[in-house]
Amino acid sequence: MTRAPYWCSPLVVLAASLPLGAGDPSEPQPFPEPLTMRVESDLFSDGASEPVARSLTLFDGGVAWDFLELPAAKGRPEAGMQLVEIVLHDPARERVVVIDPVRRVKTEIPLIRLERMSVSLAKWARSSDDRLVRWAGGPDFTGNFAEDDDTLVLSGPRVRYAVTLAAAESPVAAETYRQFADTAILLKALLHPGGIPPFPRLALNRRLEAAAAIPSEVTLEIDPRLAMVAGGAARLRSVHKSHPRLLAADRRLIADAEAHVAGAEAVDLAAFAVPVTAAASAPDGERQE
Repeated sequence: MTRAPYWCSPLVVLAASLPLGAGDPSEPQPFPEPLTMRVESDLFSDGASEPVARSLTLFDGGVAWDFLELPAAKGRPEAGMQLVEIVLHDPARERVVVIDPVRRVKTEIPLIRLERMSVSLAKWARSSDDRLVRWAGGPDFTGNFAEDDDTLVLSGPRVRYAVTLAAAESPVAAETYRQFADTAILLKALLHPGGIPPFPRLALNRRLEAAAAIPSEVTLEIDPRLAMVAGGAARLRSVHKSHPRLLAADRRLIADAEAHVAGAEAVDLAAFAVPVTAAASAPDGERQE
């Protein structure tokens, strides 16, 4: 079992508050005001009918909890999904906390670290010999957008992002979701480097916020030849469903997550970044603690 690629968490358009396409970091900002919202996301690969990843994001009390599930056993859909990662987005305290509930470890990452990484990554991408990577480094994607009332498309060399928009409950909800999504995409780039740099996704996030919208569906299409070389899918589709209230089960999930945070061993990022494959797929009693 492998982690979902970093482009997908509501991950799709899915708080560093990095200015669109800019190379200079801005000060981290708290969510604009506390709101309650839940977002369910399913990721599908190359037209498959069963998701290859699933996430649930719960906004409550000025923080966001993100729960990532992956198939419990590769090739066995009847085995269901397994929770492999919990992320606490805590912008007021300028941090994210990533918890591995399988290994019972956690690591805390200051938002300033994500900002610094984004500056270095943009500089590297813009000097790359690869045309796609260089384009993805930005800083300006203005001429690459096409949009109508409910669809937003961003096209680059050998890649195309298409987003179906859904009206947010309020401008505050759109802003909060954008801040969360910016942090999520930068966090995935830090934890799982490789693939397309995150700056086209940050540009999409800004366009969505400006339209007071959040994504209902996002598709990423990559040149099949490029995908084959990289060993990934040529088409990834993420479907999102949002609701302005939490369920009783969501409250219990947050309580469980808080218990995971309290009980997990704190480790540095290097120790935390053991592949999920080894920890989550090993039989009970053989997991790496």
